[in-house]
Amino acid sequence: MENNLLSGSIPSTIGKLQNLYILNLSKNKLSGQIPPSVCDITQLGKLYLDSNNLSGNITGSLGQCKGLLELNLSRNNLDGSIPVELFASPPFSLGLDFSHNNLTGELPLELGTVGAGAGPTSLHMEVNKFHGQIPARWQLVSTVQINLSHNDLSGVVPEFFEHLHMLEQLDLSYNNLEGDVPTGWIFENSTAVLLDDNKGLCSNSSRLALPICPGLSASANKTKHHLSLLATLLLIVLPPLTIAFLVLLWFLPTLWKSVVFSFLQLAVASKKMFCFFAQQKRREMHTVPFNDEKKLKRVSYQDILKATNWFSSLHTISSTCTGSVYVGSFKFDRRLVAIKVFNLSEPSRCDSYFIECEVLRNTRHRNIMCPVTVCSTLDSQNHEFKALIFKFMVNGSLDRWLHTEQHNGIPGRVLNFGQRICIAADVASALDYVHNQLTPPLIHCDLKLENILLDDDMTARLGDFGSAKFLSPDMFIPESLDDVGGTVGYMAPEYGMGYEISVGADAYSFGVLLLELLTGKRPTNDMFVDGLTLSIFSESMFPERVAEILDPCMGHEEHQGCAEVWGQRYIVPLVALGLSCTMESPKDRPGMKDVCAKLSAIRDAFLEHRDDD
Repeated sequence: MENNLLSGSIPSTIGKLQNLYILNLSKNKLSGQIPPSVCDITQLGKLYLDSNNLSGNITGSLGQCKGLLELNLSRNNLDGSIPVELFASPPFSLGLDFSHNNLTGELPLELGTVGAGAGPTSLHMEVNKFHGQIPARWQLVSTVQINLSHNDLSGVVPEFFEHLHMLEQLDLSYNNLEGDVPTGWIFENSTAVLLDDNKGLCSNSSRLALPICPGLSASANKTKHHLSLLATLLLIVLPPLTIAFLVLLWFLPTLWKSVVFSFLQLAVASKKMFCFFAQQKRREMHTVPFNDEKKLKRVSYQDILKATNWFSSLHTISSTCTGSVYVGSFKFDRRLVAIKVFNLSEPSRCDSYFIECEVLRNTRHRNIMCPVTVCSTLDSQNHEFKALIFKFMVNGSLDRWLHTEQHNGIPGRVLNFGQRICIAADVASALDYVHNQLTPPLIHCDLKLENILLDDDMTARLGDFGSAKFLSPDMFIPESLDDVGGTVGYMAPEYGMGYEISVGADAYSFGVLLLELLTGKRPTNDMFVDGLTLSIFSESMFPERVAEILDPCMGHEEHQGCAEVWGQRYIVPLVALGLSCTMESPKDRPGMKDVCAKLSAIRDAFLEHRDDD
């Protein structure tokens, strides 16, 4: 409905459009207030009301739209302050735009702390009447663009901006900011930061073209004065000392001359050798192998401290009993990395580290998350410290995309059918590799959505091999699955029943994962009680009513097409494959080689059919 000549107010009955995902009424002539009933649209993911004549306050009821990923209210006549109720739940992961209105008051602290501080991908608040300071406790670790220009903001530029490693553009121009500007990260790129018309700002960095801060200027002059005095002193003292040394050499006996010259040659050679090794050491310390080289350099504990800003909560991606994962970058390579720090309070946690290192040594596959480097050392308190460094996966975990109601901060979390089938094929390929192409074979033992990460082109990578086990008589393996980790809902029924470990346990977990991808239901959903499981539920609807179990968030056009056209050709075979993987007995489940082949064939046929359409 955008870009028309619609006028009048937005009717309150709009909340009856229960299945609407995108509501776009932008670039019209709508007036009046935003009706609170908008959030009665339970499936609403994107709301565009920009470029109208809407007035009044922003309704706090928008905070009840738990699935709202993007909100654009820019270029209206909205006034008043931003209600804190707007941030009661963690929405707006794609973007938040309140620019070009008449909004007043202070910027809400809650905007930057909701949902563990991930924040929207883009934040536009420019051309309003906001006053006060920029909240120093904002935690916008996923934000790429921030525009707070043309307001009445005062105070200093908070230091947290230099710790936002996803941030690419920052506009704070035309405000009343003052004081020293931070110098790290985004402030190192003058084209990415706009600070114009803030008369009180200063910096000692020439990149930002700001006045030198008075305190820093005095310090710099003092240092310059000291250097000048030292240079003058050296010019006075060095010439007579040099002459005296040459005279002494002339009068010394020949033998002593030889000794002195030999000593000088040895000193020069030692200096060259020292410089050579120092240069080599610096080269080693400042090179992280972001490639497929087998020989990996270990970064230091201090490197990791600085990369994570001393393990700041701003950099925390996830935290469990086994350890924490941080996002950061090293000074010698500015690419983002994920740093997995192990909790070594229990001896078994150290085993997880060594298992993952062994996986690193043995594997090379495009669908497996392998560390790019490691750190095994002592921390500042002389406690054992172990960490693995991975390439940062910008699209996060598959769980964050499939179950949006429990997560915040991952852009565009709507997976269509094509993406889901490609992801399933990627995971099957990874399992086929570790089961059938590694020597000895490897069992993952904890396959679930949280352990599948998506890179920038949505290729799936299987990660977290901390619970994995090699099937080899030369390595310790548990006598039964009682000793193996796992996650409720994904664990094979033989767990805890004394069965020997086998690849069938991974096949079962994959079957659950495949059914979860198709239905959008967790295996631990509240509906699965009294013996009912995701597999039994899917089997009860198979094959005649299989369309009824599909995830309604799969994408509206494709979802309709899947149900009516692709059902027998693609959906039914996929559900059948998931059901075969979740058979009760491990012997009845297919191997991942066959699963991978079938999935690849279904994927290729679907993509070819889609391209023909």
